[in-house]
Amino acid sequence: MSTKPHKIDFMFCNYENPLHQKALIELINHYRVDPMGGCDPITVEQACDLIKGLSEHTSSFVMFVKSDDVIAGLATCFINFSTFKVTPYINIHDLIVQKEYRNTGLGGALLQKIIAIARERNYCKVNLEVRTDNAKAQKLYHSLGFRDTSPPMYFWTKFL
Repeated sequence: MSTKPHKIDFMFCNYENPLHQKALIELINHYRVDPMGGCDPITVEQACDLIKGLSEHTSSFVMFVKSDDVIAGLATCFINFSTFKVTPYINIHDLIVQKEYRNTGLGGALLQKIIAIARERNYCKVNLEVRTDNAKAQKLYHSLGFRDTSPPMYFWTKFL
């Protein structure tokens, strides 16, 4: 698919809705098996744990983007608190658009929706991480005003 969707809608994931559960797991797996994800699909047990964990994580939400009537993407978001700005902000942990719906404007529309939510809630910022080799995502993020911090910061991890 290379043309813009006819109708774009957004909805929060309802973790009790089996259709939302299915879409969430399918989209997470879609990203995991993509070269940018580089993982195997999650197991059935992990899928149950993911849905349970997100539903119990009170400072998170998943926003779906629909193209016509198909759930074609999602953003997994966590609300954090800035001690410097003394106000909450949104961290986008996952931004996923199904391969066949990429380059249709859905990713940008989804990001704009998350930014609008942050503005409505008077949050101080929206942040995200992006791989250095994901030029397409970086181009989209730049087009919407995302920039590296000044001074630049590293994203470090200690796996446990």
